[in-house]
Amino acid sequence: MKLVGLLILSVLVGCSPDAKFKEKLAAAIKENPTIVTDAIKANPLAFVEAFQEAAKNAQGEMAKKAEEEEKKKMEESFNNPLAPELRKDESIRGNKNGAIVLVEYSDFECPFCKRGFDTVMSLLKKYDGKIKFVYKHLPLSFHQNANMGARYFEACRMQGDEKAFKFHDLVFENQRSVSTGGEKFFKAMATQAGCDMKKVAKDVNDPKVAARIGEDEKEAAKFGMQGTPGFVLNGVPIKGAYPQSHFEQIINELVKRGKLTL
Repeated sequence: MKLVGLLILSVLVGCSPDAKFKEKLAAAIKENPTIVTDAIKANPLAFVEAFQEAAKNAQGEMAKKAEEEEKKKMEESFNNPLAPELRKDESIRGNKNGAIVLVEYSDFECPFCKRGFDTVMSLLKKYDGKIKFVYKHLPLSFHQNANMGARYFEACRMQGDEKAFKFHDLVFENQRSVSTGGEKFFKAMATQAGCDMKKVAKDVNDPKVAARIGEDEKEAAKFGMQGTPGFVLNGVPIKGAYPQSHFEQIINELVKRGKLTL
């Protein structure tokens, strides 16, 4: 309330009060709080305009601060890139020797991951022959079918990368059915992907599958990724379903800095 009173009276007198004036004003308001309400009632338009201007300035300062912090974090990630583990049996999409390395931590039930899927597909097309993509798991606890989807992906992966990514695409292309279809839906997608369903039924409950998903979750947590989707692009973290242009900006910056050759 003191700050509001100062703001109002500052507007009314047309200047910024000095320290001594602030002390006297604060004491007066503490003794008689109606000073503030009376000032507002007497000059409502001036108060509203001052409040709106202060809010506008505050928003500008907050945006500027957020932008500076983001630049600082980005600079740190360029200088100290993250290093996701790429296992020997990792499923790779695109060029296995591609200079652009994109790792995603995703949840089959997350609507934002559908956006991430669309972005990844566009990037694979734009940088065809220059990019390799790795899909990792971060099934969120409040998505009841997410972990099951991850296990079915891994069961499909055990029958080949092509079938795994076919399953991956089918799930995201029909994602609205994940929450209502549950395991029945995942079985249908695995069938369409051409998998041996008897083997899938066995592998989906394999402890090794659960352990692999757990490894991905731990790695995501280590990188500070609490939501989905999360990405690591040549060591640079991207937390959220950013548009394709954001990924392209990072790629261009990596090239500019000599950390990536296309």
